[in-house]
Amino acid sequence: MGDEGAPVGREFNIPVNKNVVRTFDEECQFIQKQTPWKYEISEGFVTGMNCKGCFYINEALEEHMFDELRSCCNSGSYGGFLPAVKQLANVAALPGIVKKSIGLPDLHSGYGFAIGNVAAFDMDNPDSVVSPGGVGFDINCGVRLLRTNLTEADVGPVREQLAQALFDHIPVGVGSKGVIPTSMADLNAALEMGMDWSIREGYAWAEDKEHCEEYGRMLQADPSKVSSRAKKRGLPQLGTLGAGNHYCEIQVVDEIFDEFAASRMGIDTVGQVCIMIHSGSRGLGHQVATDALISMENAMIRDNIVTNDRQLACARIRSQEGQDYLAAMAAAANYAWVNRSSMTFLVRQAFAKQFNSTPDDLDMNVIYDVSHNIAKVEQHLVDGHMKTLLVHRKGSTRAFPPHHPLIPVDYQFIGQPVLIGGTMGTCSYVLTGTQHGMEETFGSTCHGAGRAQSRNKSRRNLSYTEVLDKLASQGISIRVASPKLVMEEAPESYKDVTAVVDTCHAAGISNKAIKLRPIAVIKG
Repeated sequence: MGDEGAPVGREFNIPVNKNVVRTFDEECQFIQKQTPWKYEISEGFVTGMNCKGCFYINEALEEHMFDELRSCCNSGSYGGFLPAVKQLANVAALPGIVKKSIGLPDLHSGYGFAIGNVAAFDMDNPDSVVSPGGVGFDINCGVRLLRTNLTEADVGPVREQLAQALFDHIPVGVGSKGVIPTSMADLNAALEMGMDWSIREGYAWAEDKEHCEEYGRMLQADPSKVSSRAKKRGLPQLGTLGAGNHYCEIQVVDEIFDEFAASRMGIDTVGQVCIMIHSGSRGLGHQVATDALISMENAMIRDNIVTNDRQLACARIRSQEGQDYLAAMAAAANYAWVNRSSMTFLVRQAFAKQFNSTPDDLDMNVIYDVSHNIAKVEQHLVDGHMKTLLVHRKGSTRAFPPHHPLIPVDYQFIGQPVLIGGTMGTCSYVLTGTQHGMEETFGSTCHGAGRAQSRNKSRRNLSYTEVLDKLASQGISIRVASPKLVMEEAPESYKDVTAVVDTCHAAGISNKAIKLRPIAVIKG
């Protein structure tokens, strides 16, 4: 997640440090196990590290992480994406990074930064950088969870009809176009206003934004910094799901781990029906990232910024290129919140029609909306001093603790809800943020299962008919725009989301609250 369609083969004309080639055993000398779920990467693992790295995995996840490194050492190849553990260390060598480069349990290789990487940069350090690779190409790819007062007994008999209604209401698939009428003036307003635009236009409830990260609007957004090409790509796609790992699922509460936290979220009983929407900024966000990478190529040469990987294109935060990217990225983030709000409107309409009711009577409130790919200015304690940091979260989720001023008043006693989407046909989770996570990971936790094998390998090894038949045997209704692409998203293509969540819970960086089970899946 985060690097859909990334230009893997693009070679930027920027200076890079020479990689040190070692055997697998030699590489492992720099990686020490600190606890049953935490490893530390020593300085010296790659050239120029300014701090240590660390990553969180349990025994069930160790094999994939180290096999990736072993494979790279054995092949002697550094083409394409580096192993995730190498990418963590390369990020630790970027100018202005503080504390450590952090990898979460769903960590896997991505463009520049690994997906599942968290890194914070000191805003008071003039050398500190911002990197589009630390956000990802699908800016503000994220998840929204709606609750209902329906139960599985209510939905079960009409599950197929409801799945079809959602598929009919929400445009899905590559190149899908939205049904919500949008002019260029509307788009510019949405880029600036985020969910405030959705509320103004009647596509969202006023209370929706109270349960949304950043209240659904990044104030530093500047639509003028978004290229005309990006806007052209984004204009017809507002209110669309897209393809890849994006989905809309009807889910039921399968298990409640923390009854008090669940009750604060309006979850009262096992079997209660929820809806999870997973999507991002579509082609607009991808173009914003691409445009920034190109502009930063010249900035790196001008400012003499040298990295360990050409994919780590970056610019000084205070430079014009850095400021332009942050303003455009914020606009793309606003687009993503409007996109999920538009689909929320369509989901509410579909449920209301099916049950001959109203969304309000069905209690279709937003539990929370989280971002997985974003960079934000935040206050954190570093070495006993409060610092203003630019926190990059790529394939990771903000998870602020109880009593933090930036989480909703009704969640003050439980911590921020964290939405962890599973893979197609597997369970999802709701977690809550912790004070330990605030201290250890800049208030961050995992975002999902994390890929275990490439899309190409999934297509070679799996049959789409087998995947669909398996879902049907589990009692899961499915609607897909491109059936032959479903093997890319099969559970076999991903790590075990339960192992990922259990690692975060054991490490104390987030707490398990609710487990959700899918009964209907809508995909591109």
